[in-house]
Amino acid sequence: MHTGIGCQGCRVFRQIREDYIRHGRQLTDAGFVSLAIHRYGRWTLGLRNPVARWLASKVYGLLKVFVLNVTKVWIPPTVQLGRDFHIIHAEGSLSIHPDVVIGDRCGVMHNVTIGTNMGPGVPVIGDDVFIGVNATVLGPIRIGNRVRIAANTAVTTNVPDDSIAVGSPAKIYPRLPVLARPEGGA
Repeated sequence: MHTGIGCQGCRVFRQIREDYIRHGRQLTDAGFVSLAIHRYGRWTLGLRNPVARWLASKVYGLLKVFVLNVTKVWIPPTVQLGRDFHIIHAEGSLSIHPDVVIGDRCGVMHNVTIGTNMGPGVPVIGDDVFIGVNATVLGPIRIGNRVRIAANTAVTTNVPDDSIAVGSPAKIYPRLPVLARPEGGA
């Protein structure tokens, strides 16, 4: 009987190794520990053997208590994280709703909440997004690609690609290119 441990386990191990490198190669980094436990929890959901899934989920339950009480970072196993997710300075809290989808190469600071806004629906966050300290991203909204959400910002509306969200409530501004090149420039 196949338990689903094989290839899926290799992928999870590779993700954990990448998380370890991205978070400064420190086993005690709260961001790394939280992501490792999230990855393990997500892996347990995919186990086909009911006995293996039950046992692994009990281990995950114990690890979850550690995450909630020590790191204050809560990323449920149903959260869909893209590649290269980075928790920057995990000194504080981070809370992500179980149904949130986050794209590739996203960075999140501490004291961030991503979830519902007193109703159904959660954010879908694009690729290459940065969310600053104390920000909240709430409700059934879409955060576009290459968006920057400033510190202390409350986002409750869609944010288009290549924008900056600032303030509470958020005001949306177009993002200037990193290197503005003159016409015909290299």
